[in-house]
Amino acid sequence: MRGLWQDLTDLVLPAECGGCGRPRAVLCPECRAALSGAVPRRVRPVPEPRGLPVVHAVAPYADEVRAVLLAHKERGALPLARPLGAALAGAVRAGRNGVPKGAPLLLVPVPSRRGAVRARGHDPARRIALAAAGELRRTGTSARVVAVLRQRRPVADQSGLDARQRLENLAGALSVAAGGAGLLRGGPVVLVDDVMTTGASLTEAARAVRVALAEETAGYGGAAFATRGDVVTAVYEGVDGERTGERMTGSMEGSTDREWAVPGKANSARDVICAAVIAASPDSFEINRN
Repeated sequence: MRGLWQDLTDLVLPAECGGCGRPRAVLCPECRAALSGAVPRRVRPVPEPRGLPVVHAVAPYADEVRAVLLAHKERGALPLARPLGAALAGAVRAGRNGVPKGAPLLLVPVPSRRGAVRARGHDPARRIALAAAGELRRTGTSARVVAVLRQRRPVADQSGLDARQRLENLAGALSVAAGGAGLLRGGPVVLVDDVMTTGASLTEAARAVRVALAEETAGYGGAAFATRGDVVTAVYEGVDGERTGERMTGSMEGSTDREWAVPGKANSARDVICAAVIAASPDSFEINRN
């Protein structure tokens, strides 16, 4: 019976910790601390792409944190989504200074390549975003997932490409789904992903959101938004389900100190996009030590 019970347990729980390989743990205490024990910080890749929103990350992409993210993304260790979502929620909280408490956070995941999603059997960023939104709501922060970004053309695998090549590979690759811009109105937008390396993906996601909101502004006679060359941050909802069918009211304004607009008033010419990731390249943490 003991052997049968162990076989059944293996079907539910991973055989080893996603970070260090310790048996019988989704995530051991030491790896959990490495993932979410640090205070999230602003990160900047080197070189920093023009148009990259303010990004906060929890930990450097190395060692146990890297192993956990790869186990979830590439090896289908789906139970890791919840602790990864909790870590991402911490980065989202760190980036929401200046946002009115009543404003719902709109988490917008950066989509993976279609071929990668088919090969993996899931979209890692979307799954983690849903877990993060659930964690935020459990701790008193209104949040929802707005998965409105789509790939409009095929892109090459980013591995092996340098920062410039990644920007070129992704330029114009994303767009907001039809009707999606309306879902982004009325709340702070937080772009979310699992990892930031060069910042190319977040830069392109921000551009796509900006374009969609500019077109939405034209449709509303210019009263809802006034955008510039940067993007907005999106907020996501739900760990148990994703909701993309609700239209929110209000408007959003950005300045360098992230002041949000009062609904019904014309906005300034500086929209701010913010973003949150679980991990970023170690160099992107180093740049903030000066």
